[in-house]
Amino acid sequence: MDFGLSDFQHSLLDSAKKFSAEKLAPFYKAREAEGIFSRELITEMGQLGFLAPEVSEELGGSGLDTLTSGLITEAISEGDMNVAYVPINHSLLSSCIVRHGQPEVVEEIIPKMCSGEILACIGLTEPRGGSDAANLVLSAVRDGDSYILNGEKTSISMADQADMNLVFARTGSREEKARGISAFIVDLHAEGITRNRFEDVGEKAVGRGSIFFDNVKISARYRVGDEGQGFIQVMQGFDFSRALIGLQCLALARKCLDETWQFIQERETFGKPLAANQGITFPLAEFETQLEGCRLVCLKALWLKSQGLDHTKEAAMAKWWAPKLAFDIAHQCLLIHGHGGYSEELPFAQRLRDVLGMQIGDGTAHIMKMVIARTYVGRVD
Repeated sequence: MDFGLSDFQHSLLDSAKKFSAEKLAPFYKAREAEGIFSRELITEMGQLGFLAPEVSEELGGSGLDTLTSGLITEAISEGDMNVAYVPINHSLLSSCIVRHGQPEVVEEIIPKMCSGEILACIGLTEPRGGSDAANLVLSAVRDGDSYILNGEKTSISMADQADMNLVFARTGSREEKARGISAFIVDLHAEGITRNRFEDVGEKAVGRGSIFFDNVKISARYRVGDEGQGFIQVMQGFDFSRALIGLQCLALARKCLDETWQFIQERETFGKPLAANQGITFPLAEFETQLEGCRLVCLKALWLKSQGLDHTKEAAMAKWWAPKLAFDIAHQCLLIHGHGGYSEELPFAQRLRDVLGMQIGDGTAHIMKMVIARTYVGRVD
């Protein structure tokens, strides 16, 4: 594996880090209070090339490799991991739409996703389940050159903010399980759609809620992939987003550790800096080692993808390990900062709240471990 970067890649990452430090980090707490992303911020990220940068230049992207895309996500996450959810979503959805969408729809939608004109989200989870495709019941019934959608999606990130949703709907029978699921691009401003918002523990700027479809009519050309194959075809893109999420979470952990190393050198107890206490430094050293290993797993997954090689196992490893590790690191750093860390004056409590959600969304640890196990023993019924 070669993680060496070109001068252009370095320049792009420097731009992402500067944007993150100047535009994101100072307003991390304010965005939590506002509970929303400003459209100006999304547009600016699009102008800087941070949204779906792996999309070809002809379609509005930068034509970058997936490893560089991950490093951009990591840089943005250093300032605000919630904002990084936008480029992660756009990378996932654009890869699915470009690969399986109708050419005229690709040309219509993708440039607007890359520019930030369209804010997109994914509609998979329902009240009965998400990862279990056999339980999806939202229906899409063919009506000539259109489909009529009825049902509910829930626990949808950015449900009340997004303009577009890639919806998984049942076009076949329940007995067909995953092979009866199709994917559709749906305009969330269309007639028959209503939305709400949950009151969550963290990731308040992202927001989460339900989307209700009441006889929503969409053109058949907005189906992504073959009928009955949407879940199988589109889910392949999740290997990409899982690796990106790993770097998103680890960037938060990296900030916690950097700030804590500095703190323990400056804070004195009993006439000595905290850094003289091995009970303080050893846990941090252990976390540094684990973070380094976990980050390499994420980078390996992205490198494998860029080489056209299978990366399902590595992506699943990244998705279950990184959110848990980041939460544990943020927790330990909060405790080391004592009463100050426990207050809202420092960012550790908000970071804990935000990164906790990533242990649930986009595939739980249990699902990821099932994916990993199947690469060794196959599917055991």
